[in-house]
Amino acid sequence: MPCFIVAQELDGISVRSFLRKHCNVSARLLARLKRTENGMTVNGRTVRSIDVLKGGDRIELTLPADESDIEPVELPIEIVYEDETMLVLNKPPFMPVHPVHEHQMDTLANAVMYYYRQKGEKCTFRAVNRLDKDTSGLVIAAKSGYAHTFLSSSVKKKYTALCEGILEGSGTVDAPIRIKEGHTIQREAGEGGVSAVTHYIALCSAFGHTLLSLSLETGRTHQIRTHLSHIGHPLAGDEMYGGSRKVFQRQCLHCSELEIIKPVSMERLVLKSSAEDWIGQLKKYFSSQGNQSS
Repeated sequence: MPCFIVAQELDGISVRSFLRKHCNVSARLLARLKRTENGMTVNGRTVRSIDVLKGGDRIELTLPADESDIEPVELPIEIVYEDETMLVLNKPPFMPVHPVHEHQMDTLANAVMYYYRQKGEKCTFRAVNRLDKDTSGLVIAAKSGYAHTFLSSSVKKKYTALCEGILEGSGTVDAPIRIKEGHTIQREAGEGGVSAVTHYIALCSAFGHTLLSLSLETGRTHQIRTHLSHIGHPLAGDEMYGGSRKVFQRQCLHCSELEIIKPVSMERLVLKSSAEDWIGQLKKYFSSQGNQSS
């Protein structure tokens, strides 16, 4: 149950304005709170959105019950962090986040719904950040619509990636992204697309590949994959964007760090997850190739 204290300088503000402007409550959630019994209370008294607040008032929200049509399935999950507002998981590669097409019972959503049911929590699955099926790393599942809205604009992400070719130092790729002509999923950089900015730092290079740390100013679909392909350094294993699968059977991309401002408390939380040892796998592969040829 989210709880907020009205600052003294906001004395005289309406419930609606306080929740919308200072608590990141969406218009949709506010409408649902109006229809929920005791949806909004101030100092224990039910209020309307047009009522006026005083500095020091304590406003509590009773969030509407969630409904979900995602089937709970017992699957292994790795929990990195959990509190009353969110669940942060370390998603393995080859696991979709949401049920799609041929993947209806083997997704992260199915696993999280099973976990919630076992705990007796009546939450639905709300992914704040989404990763491609073959991308691994940190995923946030918000436990309420309010938490999802808040977290969607208060999370900074960093990725670790292995690209083909040698990159040195740091750089920025600033190129708009559009859907590739004749495709429904694949993207490309080019005129007419939506703005997209990716920053990278080269960590080390070996065997014709470079390990990168990346951060995004925007969150476009396939942004990292598209931008690295655009500059001639596709992700290792990313066949869709020009990478080779000679060594790796999936794109080498991992969400390795989340910097989160927590809902309600406004505390800063930093979570990290280590990527696979891709350089070690390269070394093992090229060593085996040398042994075979000798």
